[in-house]
Amino acid sequence: MSDFWVFGYGSLMWNPGFDHLRAEPALLRGGHRALCVYSWVHRGTEQRPGLVFGLDNGGACRGMAYQVHTDTWPQTLDYLRAREQTTMVYKEHWRNVVLESGDRVRALVYMVDHRHPQYAGALPLEKQLDIVIGAVGKSGANPEYVINTAAHLEEMGIADRGIAWLADQLKGLAIS
Repeated sequence: MSDFWVFGYGSLMWNPGFDHLRAEPALLRGGHRALCVYSWVHRGTEQRPGLVFGLDNGGACRGMAYQVHTDTWPQTLDYLRAREQTTMVYKEHWRNVVLESGDRVRALVYMVDHRHPQYAGALPLEKQLDIVIGAVGKSGANPEYVINTAAHLEEMGIADRGIAWLADQLKGLAIS
């Protein structure tokens, strides 16, 4: 068994992008999922920022934990750092997570850095919607990212009224 685990709470849940031995729903205490990071690369630009999820302090977060084989850990870590640390808006932490099976593991998590200029904080839902609409970065359109994350949360049975509302609004705009 590998001792290396990664906790995903946003796009890592539905698009991890790395090989793993096992994926299991998990709970992290001490951090919550929030659309609180201005995206200057993946879902927006510095001139027209989007918003992406960050793991902010307090509360709890249900997400997905991935077990990574010891032999592939160095490449996985390099990949994650290239993906998540493009502008250094996140800090790497090792935190305890509880797997759905009841096992407790230490997992690498990316917590948002409150001192970073991309930290948006707790924005009202209407402001989040205004920012997300029309933002596009190198990984695609910002609305697609929010809608995909909301769909994955729903598939996992994770209720988040704010994210569901945003996704519904964005889907409605795409239809009109």
